[in-house]
Amino acid sequence: MDRTKKVRKAVIPVAGNGTRFLPATKAMPKEMLTIVDRPVVQYAVDEAIEAGIEHIVFVTSRNKSAIEDHFDDTPELISNLHRAGKTVQVSELERILPTAGSISFTRQQSPLGLGHAVWCARDLIGNEPFALLLPDMVCYGARGCMTGLMDLYSEVGGNIVAVEECDPEETSKYGIVGKGAPVSHGFAVTQMVEKPQPSQAPSNFYLNGRYILQPEIFDILANQERGASNEIQLTDGMLRLSQAQAFHAQAYEGRTFDCGSKQGFIEANVAFALARADIGDLVYDSIKHMVLTHEPQVRAA
Repeated sequence: MDRTKKVRKAVIPVAGNGTRFLPATKAMPKEMLTIVDRPVVQYAVDEAIEAGIEHIVFVTSRNKSAIEDHFDDTPELISNLHRAGKTVQVSELERILPTAGSISFTRQQSPLGLGHAVWCARDLIGNEPFALLLPDMVCYGARGCMTGLMDLYSEVGGNIVAVEECDPEETSKYGIVGKGAPVSHGFAVTQMVEKPQPSQAPSNFYLNGRYILQPEIFDILANQERGASNEIQLTDGMLRLSQAQAFHAQAYEGRTFDCGSKQGFIEANVAFALARADIGDLVYDSIKHMVLTHEPQVRAA
């Protein structure tokens, strides 16, 4: 393992069906649902680029062409916006347009779990360390979560995971790590346990969907037996890798919203909207009014 190798590439798995958001996701990828005015997947891409990632590999599946279209050029739309004098919108579209050759797409033909999705990117990543960002987990803070992981990686190398603290009574909802010796911006990982009961949890630090992994994980995942939900679990593969390579964790100083759940998705929309200079005050006043007056009176089904 070469500790000095730069992390140039990132994997973003976008093959899930989004069944928890049906019927909205019947014809639209869940990753294209918007937080305010940007699709969920855009937040992961922006975070990766902010951290210095040069090439992004999307692991897709059927009916995900909207994601490819989102990261493609749209000359007709740009031309129409120019004619209409909508320069702000043009600038934003130009900002999110990747440079030619900086993104790739590969298919996960069967829904065999996150570990399998990561393995599907093996040939595009090659023998390099890589970042992994789960787009459903949207990070909100003054500094990108992946940027912090890159800083820790530059000091200790190996494998890095981002963690946050949860209520100790809710460890059974998450993948939990054991906290070992401290390092400058984090700590050594001593254990990784998937959804332990509070009495069996080694800590209350949970994996929040941001990783830097060494390429040896691919050989492990190639032979990984199916675990929970009869799927190839990434955590199982990382446990095996940890027997030969060090893992360190960094606690994220912001907050991560699980936008794979309706509650987390709505919370993210509120948080990002309130932080906007253009609409934040209006959103705050509207929410305050609804809370004080107990609106809406009729609940949606």
